[in-house]
Amino acid sequence: MPAKSKAQQEAAGAALAAKRGERKVSELQGASKQMYESMSEKELDEMASTKRKGKPEHVDNY
Repeated sequence: MPAKSKAQQEAAGAALAAKRGERKVSELQGASKQMYESMSEKELDEMASTKRKGKPEHVDNY
C-alpha cells in the first residue's frame, strides 16, 4: 500500500528502521510506533519506498 502523504512515508521509514534494528524502538512516537507494532517489514518497506513527488505534507484520516 503506497503512502498517501510525506508524513506517512516518513513515519513508515522510521518504523522500518526500527524493525531492521537500525533505530531503537524506544525512539519511536505516534504513528511510527503504531506502524511498527501493526505492520510487517514488507508492508513498511512498500509504504516507505513510495515516491514523494506530488504528495501532500499531511492527509486527514476522517
